[in-house]
Amino acid sequence: MRELIKTNAALLSIGVLTFILMGAGQSLYGPALPAYARFYDLSLGTAGLLVSAHWIGCAFGVGAMFVWGRFVTPRVVVVLMALGAALLATGAGWSVALLGGLVFGAGYGAATVVFNPRMLRAFGPRGPAMVSLLNATFGIGAIGAPLVFVALGNDPVMAFAVCAALAAALALAAGAAGGAEAVLPGQNTMAFAPHWPMLAFALIAIGIEASVIGLGPAALIKAGESETHAAQWLSAFFLAFLAARVSLSFVAHVLPSFTLFTLAMAGASLSCLGAAGVAAGPCFVALGFFAGMFFPTGYVTASHKMGDHPWVAPAIISAGLAGGIAFPLLVSPFLAGLGTHGFFWLGGGVTAALTLLALANLRAMNR
Repeated sequence: MRELIKTNAALLSIGVLTFILMGAGQSLYGPALPAYARFYDLSLGTAGLLVSAHWIGCAFGVGAMFVWGRFVTPRVVVVLMALGAALLATGAGWSVALLGGLVFGAGYGAATVVFNPRMLRAFGPRGPAMVSLLNATFGIGAIGAPLVFVALGNDPVMAFAVCAALAAALALAAGAAGGAEAVLPGQNTMAFAPHWPMLAFALIAIGIEASVIGLGPAALIKAGESETHAAQWLSAFFLAFLAARVSLSFVAHVLPSFTLFTLAMAGASLSCLGAAGVAAGPCFVALGFFAGMFFPTGYVTASHKMGDHPWVAPAIISAGLAGGIAFPLLVSPFLAGLGTHGFFWLGGGVTAALTLLALANLRAMNR
């Protein structure tokens, strides 16, 4: 393992820094929504469109990888994120902010396709654990960014300016991670065989994750938390999110990935119900632990089911992004009318239903 890390040191280090940047950028949306609503005189539901803009941008980024993936380098995806964060930092208008979310999202989406399959292949049998570890580092940025946001006086312009500066610095170093990835021998002759049940699970799971991250702070505020406390709970959420992905790096090669996915969904259901009926803040943090398991376990399961075709990674991530776009877009207009804890009751019901469906398919998915 030490030799593998040494051989792939550039890929690992640039991948880790990119995922930290991704976590920082995405986690800023949640606490930024109330501030943007005031700054641009918007309703909270309208401000929530920024979350959907991010995920629509992700869809463009992932979709582009189906066609131009062989030309896309790690540096390209980091430059896109730097440009998106810079647009969000201009404060030039709501339309510019939405464009920034789209551009940042495009780089974010392409980055998931660039780095995850490279890590899975580069580390062989330890690939699933290293994918979990890579995605765990997302939580480092996601934990720190809301705290920086509060330290900057809840100013989204300043927060995204810091994010843009860090992205620009990373872009200068990203060339060390290598160029565009060549198609492996035989890949261009394989039939692409999507596994629709697992893609459906991925769609719903990432839709839940996107909604919780993007709309969770607003839901906490409705439940009685201050904006500052909601941002702090979000940092704690991502601390638990990080802990889950680090934990997966130790067990992902021991337990079947879909078993872990099912356990994560069950835990998320209990956490949502606890946030609705017991204590919103602490249970929201617990929800972060289980939400952190969704993507790595779902990605590895789907990869095993679908093989090594070049379209596999974009297809899995596209499914998740479809949920990431649709769920916040569907929920955010009704956020004000869901009541003080309605967002968490809704999340608890959806995750409970998905848990039962996962249990019914557990043996087939693990086969």
